[in-house]
Amino acid sequence: MKKLSTILFLLCLHTSFANTIVVGKERVVSSVRKAIELAAPNDTILLEKGTYKEGPLTITKPLRLIGVDGPVLDGEGKHEILTLSGQNILVKGIHFANAGYNSMNDYAAIKVIDAQNVIVENNTITYAYFALHIANTYYSIVRNNTIKGSPKTEQTTGNGIHLWKSEHMLVEDNHIEGHRDGIYFEFVTNSIIQNNYSTRNIRYGLHFMFSHNDAYINNVFKDNGAGVAVMYSKKVLMHSNLFDHNWGPNAYGILLKEISDSRIIHNTFLQNTVAILMEGTNRIAVERNTFTANGWAMKVQASCDENTFFHNNFHGNTFDLGTNGTMTLNRFYSNYWDKYEGYDLDKNGTGDVAYHPVSMYSMVIEQNPNSLLLLRSFMVSLLDKAEKAIPSLTPVHLLDEAPRMKSLQL
Repeated sequence: MKKLSTILFLLCLHTSFANTIVVGKERVVSSVRKAIELAAPNDTILLEKGTYKEGPLTITKPLRLIGVDGPVLDGEGKHEILTLSGQNILVKGIHFANAGYNSMNDYAAIKVIDAQNVIVENNTITYAYFALHIANTYYSIVRNNTIKGSPKTEQTTGNGIHLWKSEHMLVEDNHIEGHRDGIYFEFVTNSIIQNNYSTRNIRYGLHFMFSHNDAYINNVFKDNGAGVAVMYSKKVLMHSNLFDHNWGPNAYGILLKEISDSRIIHNTFLQNTVAILMEGTNRIAVERNTFTANGWAMKVQASCDENTFFHNNFHGNTFDLGTNGTMTLNRFYSNYWDKYEGYDLDKNGTGDVAYHPVSMYSMVIEQNPNSLLLLRSFMVSLLDKAEKAIPSLTPVHLLDEAPRMKSLQL
């Protein structure tokens, strides 16, 4: 009991020394830099409405920096604005504008480095090279920020939310627009990306590299150079995302390259050039997804092995499936294909004959892309019909043995 009383006393003592410093143009403290210097650990700094041009600022102690009525920290196009390093730091409700550009040092509006238990939320970041650049950080949150860049080229535009070598991170409810990659993960593990809207980015809405045991859930990736790239990773969950109109000569909803032991579940792929492109992937479960009005619903290259595709819906895609080889190392079953022309005599909801999702014409295009000009010709339709009856060019064993007769309720 005595020990408990001592702990409560110390907590009360600690709380009693936590102060609030108000920063404003008409206040005793009118400088953010001065407020950071004056603040003791665990103090709160309230930043009142106004524009503050104070050069690069740094917080290295536990503090709460909170904006009131949308104050602006302006980098004047010259330098980084705020660097956070340490533990237990909150930055909230501030507009960060016009961070500088430096490709050698990856200038950012907000840089978080060597940190833990940091929260960056409800901020607006405009016209920054990197909006948020986070490195070597753990158990931290990036939430409900609005990020808008002015994209030029990949070389002169940084990422919206960039994470490197971090763990147990949560990135949620952010709107990211106009950067190189909307969200970038490299060597980031045991983390979650959810409820974000990533649009009009030059390269990818989301880019994964060497990042394991992560999940991205209920995000929207729309009108990007390409939707998502997941590379050299394992145990990634991709659940309930929308990949919409990632359209162009090299665009796709998801690029999977050298990944394994992952799941793609309950996603919607709408109007992408290629909804899913798989290269060198193994043991991926693709289930309960909807593919609608894509150029190719899927391209599964011959380097892919032990992947399963089941209970998916395919509606109105130009090509359901493309491949670049004849080997059949993956399994398709119980999917709905709107191009299926088979029958169901026993009325059990499953087609009585198998469906071959790879068309002859898609194999021709794989070898000669210019032949796409003949897409709507009568001769191509005739050859595809003949190939389905007597397969010769398409992989004979690449088939769905139990195609669904009706669209699945997902």
